[in-house]
Amino acid sequence: MRGRVFEGRDKVERPADKEVRQANLRRILALFRPYRLKLSVVTVMILIASGLGVISPFLLREVLNTAIDTSVQPYRVHMGLLTALVAGMIGISVVTGIFGVIQSYLSTQVGQSVMHDLRTSVYRHLQRLSLAFFTKTRSGEVQSRLANDIGGVDNVLTSTATSVMSTITTVIATVVAMFILDYRLAIVALALMPVFVVITRRVGNARRRVAKVRQESMADIASLVQESLSVSGILLGKTMGRSSELAQRFEFESDRLAELEVRSRMTGRWMMQSIQMTFALMPAAIYWFAGYSDTRGASISIGTIVAFTTLQTRLFAPIGSLLSISVDVQSSLALFDRIFEYLDLEVDIAEGTKELNTIRGDVRIEDVWFRYGAEGDAWALSGVDITIPAGTTTAIVGETGAGKTSLGYLVSRLYDVSRGRVTIDGVDIRDLTFDSLAASVGVVSQETYLFHATVRENLRFAKPTATDAEVEDAARAAQIHDLIASLPEGYETVVGERGYRFSGGEKQRIAIARAILRNPPILVLDEATSSLDTQTERAVQQALGRLVEGRTTIAIAHRLSTIREADQIVVLDRGRIAETGTHDELAAAGGRYAALIARDADTIGASEIAEVV
Repeated sequence: MRGRVFEGRDKVERPADKEVRQANLRRILALFRPYRLKLSVVTVMILIASGLGVISPFLLREVLNTAIDTSVQPYRVHMGLLTALVAGMIGISVVTGIFGVIQSYLSTQVGQSVMHDLRTSVYRHLQRLSLAFFTKTRSGEVQSRLANDIGGVDNVLTSTATSVMSTITTVIATVVAMFILDYRLAIVALALMPVFVVITRRVGNARRRVAKVRQESMADIASLVQESLSVSGILLGKTMGRSSELAQRFEFESDRLAELEVRSRMTGRWMMQSIQMTFALMPAAIYWFAGYSDTRGASISIGTIVAFTTLQTRLFAPIGSLLSISVDVQSSLALFDRIFEYLDLEVDIAEGTKELNTIRGDVRIEDVWFRYGAEGDAWALSGVDITIPAGTTTAIVGETGAGKTSLGYLVSRLYDVSRGRVTIDGVDIRDLTFDSLAASVGVVSQETYLFHATVRENLRFAKPTATDAEVEDAARAAQIHDLIASLPEGYETVVGERGYRFSGGEKQRIAIARAILRNPPILVLDEATSSLDTQTERAVQQALGRLVEGRTTIAIAHRLSTIREADQIVVLDRGRIAETGTHDELAAAGGRYAALIARDADTIGASEIAEVV
């Protein structure tokens, strides 16, 4: 079964277009541009360290050929020269070691700064996307891109850039030194290098393809964990008796990821091992060639042979490292493809430039058409015209799917209109900055979200500069202060995941307190009491009464008992305005609104029928 999964995945995968890969490589290099100065310092240190590094084998040659005179018996040792040569070797080792530590510090600092920039860029870009993106994308997928994908390129960004530079510089310096020592030995030593490069490129391409599938599998697991191990997911799994099935699904996904990890680590392993084995055999080839040359009358001194093999050994590590880095970079390109895919998502809601300093609160919805999908999909709203004077309350009612919530989304600009416009005090909201719009329009919905933080922190999310007195006054206005104060930790009580320490009505009143604290001149109430029982609804309605005082209010209503006192009621039917008027006018007209009243009368208690009619 797993084999079929891999086969299907591989068929879907296509190698990235060459031009796209090159463009992404340029974007990766551009990430380092702000840190050119530090990278320049690192480059200079690398050049100096590489140059110093190749001097030691030449000193070793002089030790064997000159300082220790083997032409006489017994050997004669020139202690002064020997001491100077050995001191030079030690000094070079100390200096290159110090340079290595400083270089490592600077390169890590640059790499982590680039990581920070990349994480921040992706997060800020996601914040600019409209609600539509998040309704279509699993939250676990988003988290995986931010955590797993960006985390996966940590090593490449932190050390690979400078490692490549250091390795290439070391290789060039070493190769030059090898040719200076003996060009014949250098040719023999470097004969197989082109083969190694070709093998490495093939291994890197294969690993990149596997890496992309592996990251998708990690995203699947992240989504499953986020959805099934949240409070809501656990509750649903237990009550539906599906906990065992969820565990089996996780086990399958984890098993698939484990096999992908094995594939990733083993791809090209035999090829790379063959290269390493060849590296180990090449010094023997040098000894044989030196002996062969000696038999042909072209002798090579012992000092030269030892110095050359020392350089050769010094060459193997960076070449092996460079080949491995090439493989790692190829694998990381798959991660960068996924990261840039998010950064390239089109921002479909562009920010305006205007600020509303003094807000009256007049709202106009002018010939608005809107649909969620692409061209040709059904309209959610068609030709809607509504005038909402400042300080008045307009209720939007209708059957499920009539377009009520869509209208609220457009006023708060969670989506943009397809045609027409929405204005505040005559200014198209598309021309406003996001901060100005957020300060003008507040939203209280039935989907109350509380962070896993204290009550005070949740309330201050609306106004970070609010004093404790302002926070408590807002809670009193929402009729939730007494309950909060009665808790053992009061306002420092942690609300729990999604606020599960509080009931639905209590969470709703905390949300209302949050809106009161923000104090927006225009308020959108999106069916704020539809999921509450009658007693809790009355408490929330009293809090809402405080909230709407003096504000322009758009109340999207499910229960008609909550909007009897609205200044005007707009009835939507399949995205169009069916009728408009006050409660009494519409109830007497016998149209859609009267039919909704009759429907409510069939579903609520007798004590509430009088409230509706």
